Amino acid sequence: MNGKTKRLKTWKQFVREEDGMGTVEIILIIVVLVGLVILFKDKITQIINNLFNKITTQTNKV
Repeated sequence: MNGKTKRLKTWKQFVREEDGMGTVEIILIIVVLVGLVILFKDKITQIINNLFNKITTQTNKV
């Protein structure tokens, strides 16, 4: 095989390779989730505080 054919074969194998796609997808999902948490931080904190307040008041009734 000459150099050009070898490079073309290597390029075709690289394009068909999908092992790294899972990692990229997981990283993108994490980035989106972190972005959503940053955007809605105040609302999430408010909801969690309300939940803990309800839990506290409900346990005092028992």
